[in-house]
Amino acid sequence: MEDYLQGCRTALQESRPLRVVLGNEACDLDSMVSALALAFYLAKTTEAEEVFVPVLNIKRSELFLRGDNVFFLQKVNIPEAILIFRDEIDLHALHQAGRLTLILVDHHILPKSDAALEEAVAEVLDHRPIEQKHCPSCHVSVELVGSCATLVTERILQGAPEILDRQTAALLHGTIILDCVNMDLKIGKATLKDSQYVEKLEALFPDLPERNDIFDSLQKAKFNVSGLTTEQMLRKDQKTIYKQGIKMAISAIYMDLEICEILERSLSPSLKLTPASSTHPNLQAYLQGNTQVSRKKLLPLLQEALSVYFDSTKTPSGQPETVVVSREQVDKEFDRANNSLIPGLSQDEEDPPLPPTPMNSLVDECPLDHGLPKLSAEAVFEKCNQISQSESVTASLAKK
Repeated sequence: MEDYLQGCRTALQESRPLRVVLGNEACDLDSMVSALALAFYLAKTTEAEEVFVPVLNIKRSELFLRGDNVFFLQKVNIPEAILIFRDEIDLHALHQAGRLTLILVDHHILPKSDAALEEAVAEVLDHRPIEQKHCPSCHVSVELVGSCATLVTERILQGAPEILDRQTAALLHGTIILDCVNMDLKIGKATLKDSQYVEKLEALFPDLPERNDIFDSLQKAKFNVSGLTTEQMLRKDQKTIYKQGIKMAISAIYMDLEICEILERSLSPSLKLTPASSTHPNLQAYLQGNTQVSRKKLLPLLQEALSVYFDSTKTPSGQPETVVVSREQVDKEFDRANNSLIPGLSQDEEDPPLPPTPMNSLVDECPLDHGLPKLSAEAVFEKCNQISQSESVTASLAKK
């Protein structure tokens, strides 16, 4: 597999027709591995001197968002540098030059931005329900199994099992196990065919990792969002749909938003929150009754709340690992956090207290004791007139 991928990059520098195996825009593990393995199989079994190139349908800079992809590539010793990403090949220019043939894997509908490429699609291999209205008019092979990698494995083992090396087998094996939730019958995602081809791969390569080990490793890598910004988390597993000119993105956030309960139950400081109506069922909004509590006063409470839910530890590689704590510990830590937030200790820097009344026998009180004077445009204009009139009177007296 690795030698084949090295040759693909060289082929991009040549002016030859290309058969591009393109995964979906999410570029999840199933899409990536299916594209790599299917292109590898087609290159090894096609007699004509055609060039088959797998393309990951994301920018190279976005690969780090797919933690399980990055982990698995390292696990099977495939360097990221030899892979080809969507921003490194101009499919539209190739199509206009008459040099492009597309094979879609793990999807069968191109986005609107790629609509011009539909006429270049020669084959589809997918494992999700077909949408007849948008499906390309070409050879379409669709079967509702748990993982598209299962269908790729089937084609390889039925067509040319001798080309399958351990590296490619490990990619297919781990991907099917992750997609099918470790073949758990209670989850019900794995079909009979998924199970059969996992067993066939294990029979051909007895030294493949244990199912539990590879599933746990990939699952942990997939949901590890340490170091990601909010924007990056929203893009991590984003799915996009189009309808009548409207583009909609669906994302997942891998953390529990019950931090809302911490704010509702807070007594020190008391926010006096009143739920506000929202048209979005997954968005919780509040009216804050206690306007004296500003952001800086709220920060310690939020910091304590976040420390309740997540405990940062270190993995053997030195990377932070996110560990979710129990609900009982949450309640215990919440009470501790509430008690530790003593009113008055989080005075905002931008809201300094007024100075005390100076000790002066000539005045009864400080002019600021009742707060800062209220200013208005009329008051400022009137004050300017008074100053102007005062200066005029002074100048007139001086002349006399």
